[in-house]
Amino acid sequence: MGVFQPEKTHDSKISSMSYALRWKHENLRQISTAAIVSIAVTLMILLLVYSQSRKQVYLVVDGQMKSIQTNTSLLQEMLDEQEISLKPQDQISMPLSGAISDGDKVVIDRASPVKVTADGATKHLYTTAKTVGDVLKETGVKVKESDIVSPAIETSVSANTDIRIVRTNKQVVQRHESLPFRVVKTSDPSIYKGESRVIQQGSPGVMVQYIEKQYKDGKLVSMKMVGKEVQTVTKDRVIAVGTKKKPVPVVTEVKTAVANHSSTPAKVKKVSSSSNNRVSKAGVDFSYKKLLKVSMTAYSSGESGVGTRTATGTRVTEGRTIAVDPSVIPLGWWVYIEGVGFRRAEDTGGAIKGNIIDIYYDSVQQARNFGRKSGLKVYVIGPVKPELN
Repeated sequence: MGVFQPEKTHDSKISSMSYALRWKHENLRQISTAAIVSIAVTLMILLLVYSQSRKQVYLVVDGQMKSIQTNTSLLQEMLDEQEISLKPQDQISMPLSGAISDGDKVVIDRASPVKVTADGATKHLYTTAKTVGDVLKETGVKVKESDIVSPAIETSVSANTDIRIVRTNKQVVQRHESLPFRVVKTSDPSIYKGESRVIQQGSPGVMVQYIEKQYKDGKLVSMKMVGKEVQTVTKDRVIAVGTKKKPVPVVTEVKTAVANHSSTPAKVKKVSSSSNNRVSKAGVDFSYKKLLKVSMTAYSSGESGVGTRTATGTRVTEGRTIAVDPSVIPLGWWVYIEGVGFRRAEDTGGAIKGNIIDIYYDSVQQARNFGRKSGLKVYVIGPVKPELN
């Protein structure tokens, strides 16, 4: 018994293909529209993903800021993308391996090469310090107030800044200077003319000078005298020179008396007696007008408010100038002060009243050490200084 097969004809196959072509033709527009929509959706998705991964980062390099658009995730990747290289000494506000986000601000301070010279050594280094003072703190170089820093501490640091520190110090030393003694000759009426004898042996004095020396990096650059004082007073050599006349042998003449001739009485020459106001001091004989007992102080032009010009217009001079009360000792007159010597009344003072004398010294310290002395004898001589015999 056979199987019944449906009848297949050529017409049925053709009708099937026609149907498919007809469907494709009728739906081509819908297919194209669907494809375009699919592509657009894909592009939008990709664009959305891309836009979400893109970031805006603010990069500040040495104070200059710029905005960067990037799709990178790490800081190192962004720097590589921007071709920005760093030195090990540069400072950065976040790790290179750190993740970056939209709106982040990254600060980079580039290190500058500088040179620091101090204490005989020179260092070459890179630093991000802003001023010379910051560099010195960073390197541990200590600076004293007396040191010289070049350029100044507050100066801004730039590339290849050359910083130098000069160590300075001052030292005061003593220098001793010998003061030669004088040879003073004085007349002595007890010794015959042509003869002499030494009354006092002379000895030199000693002047101490205080010398300030300034050193720079251990080398002496200057020195000056800042004070002086007499450590040992000079002792004059005093020689007595005879003024006594040697006796002359007397020759007796025998004359024959003439009768009725009377001898003529001899004339006697009167010798005037010397003045009582005459003395010999420091090998000098002089007359004086009056003898005073005074109190004595000392002053110096180095003191505040004391000038170098005297009331008589002269310049103050150690060993000569004294201040007096003009009503007691006239200005311009010479005096002899026991234990001090000859001085000239050239100056006055508001506190100098009566029997008070202010003696001048160059050194403030020596004037202060003088203190106040009372009961000193002062011989008031006159406007002319006595000369050595």
